[in-house]
Amino acid sequence: MPTHITQIDDHRAARTVLRVEGSLTLADAELLEDVCRDLRRQQNTPITLDLTGLSFLDSDSASVLRRIKREQDVSLEGVHLSVQKAIDLAEMAASS
Repeated sequence: MPTHITQIDDHRAARTVLRVEGSLTLADAELLEDVCRDLRRQQNTPITLDLTGLSFLDSDSASVLRRIKREQDVSLEGVHLSVQKAIDLAEMAASS
């Protein structure tokens, strides 16, 4: 299933949510990183990635998600256990 990214401006919570659905490959993760960076430049509201609909994540994409979270202060929510494990492994590899 291809990656589908939907932007939701949550005015009540004063944040932008990017809902990510489908499979996340490296190219898609890098595009997501660029989108987050562009949003950060355009507005001064927190950004949340909703990963509830994510069905596949490779290790390279997990590294990009970790970098987005750390460098751009983007929150992750709806992370399935397998996705969280991939992100945790990427964090361990980066710190060693």
